[in-house]
Amino acid sequence: MNMVLHYSPPVLPPLTIFDVETTGLDPLRGHRIIEIAGVRMENGVILKDSAFVTLVNPERDIPWEARQVNKISDEDVKAAPTIDFVLPQFLEFAKGSTLVAHNASFDMGFLEAEKQYCWGFVDLPDCLCTMTLSRSLYPSDFRHSLDVLCKKFNLDMPVERHRALADVILTAQALQKMTERIPSFEELKKRAGVKMMVK
Repeated sequence: MNMVLHYSPPVLPPLTIFDVETTGLDPLRGHRIIEIAGVRMENGVILKDSAFVTLVNPERDIPWEARQVNKISDEDVKAAPTIDFVLPQFLEFAKGSTLVAHNASFDMGFLEAEKQYCWGFVDLPDCLCTMTLSRSLYPSDFRHSLDVLCKKFNLDMPVERHRALADVILTAQALQKMTERIPSFEELKKRAGVKMMVK
């Protein structure tokens, strides 16, 4: 007699899946956030209709290489708010939740660096990483990019791939698929925890 294991999604606390688009790869070399988006997941349900998304004026030029990836221009961000206004608004949106990002050390590294531009002390929530989770769940897979997970789970590739909100929705959908194999939030934290943050 064959036994079939049926996984049911764990009971999860509120999560905020987020993504940043930036002027480059290294916040310690002066690169800045130019877009940030987030979506809440409550009881495993993605609340797409109440997403947070805004462009951010980086107060510097956007290099050609970054524009080729995210299609965001200097003109696009000229009238956008600066990070000292945006980051507190985003953290208010994420209040009471755990953050989740794909390749979270990158996104959290930028949030850590951008804290210096905010008035007073800004406390960042804990963050989990869907890339780390994928590596834990599928150790024999060679790559764990968002594009690879999109294909693995037969998710629709968004038209605006590499824009913050599109990537957030894709990450949230991949997270839903992966948590079907996770029995509890404690297990999720063990498998998706971010070991190091860029200070």
